[in-house]
Amino acid sequence: MLWILARCLAGLMLSLALNASASASPSCLSDKQPFELAGDTIHWTMTIAPGADCIQGVRWSYMQIYDVSVVSAPKHGKIVMVGIGFRYYADPGFKEADSFTLAVTGMNKKDPGRSYVQIEVKPRPSLQLSSAR
Repeated sequence: MLWILARCLAGLMLSLALNASASASPSCLSDKQPFELAGDTIHWTMTIAPGADCIQGVRWSYMQIYDVSVVSAPKHGKIVMVGIGFRYYADPGFKEADSFTLAVTGMNKKDPGRSYVQIEVKPRPSLQLSSAR
């Protein structure tokens, strides 16, 4: 009996994982310039539809990232930190440009430091789906 319950639970967990990965948003950044963790500030841009969301990491292959934090929050959306990345949620009525700034702390080739990433968010018109009858 316990074996059957464990098998059902494993199937449910797999189903939830597959559904979660199917609905995950792709990267939304249109440009992603590298930062150096040397007190530098870089600029990224992204385009997103009203009410949509996207998830984006900030790791570069040769760096160790210790912390990513919000320095200034967006005004027309919400940002949630996800590990060493972020998820941006645009407000449903998002029609103006938005921006926020992140601080990234870590080590670049054995040198500790921090970079600031300023992200500009541009609105993209939402897609209007028409039903053919």
